[in-house]
Amino acid sequence: MSVALLAAQPKNDFPLTDETVSPGMLGFAVFILLCVAVFLLLRSMNKQMGKIQVPREADLEQEEEQSSAASAAKSKGEKAAGKDGERPKD
Repeated sequence: MSVALLAAQPKNDFPLTDETVSPGMLGFAVFILLCVAVFLLLRSMNKQMGKIQVPREADLEQEEEQSSAASAAKSKGEKAAGKDGERPKD
C-alpha cells in the first residue's frame, strides 16, 4: 500500500507560481475559437433579424379601421335579420 501512495504523489521539481503556470497555446486556441463562434452567431442573428418585417403604425391603424368597419357591418346585418335569424321580406 505504501508503494501506491508513493507512486500517486507527484514530485515537485519546480515550484508552481504564476510565472510557471499559464494557459499556453491551448488556452489561446480555445479563446480564439470562442471569439469566432460568437462572431458567427452574431452575424447569423443580425441576418435573421433583418428578415423580420415589422408593421408600420399606419398599417396597424388601417387594419384596425377595417376590422371595426367589418364588425359594425356584421352587427347591422344581424339587427336587420330580426330575432329569429330570418331576413326581413321586402
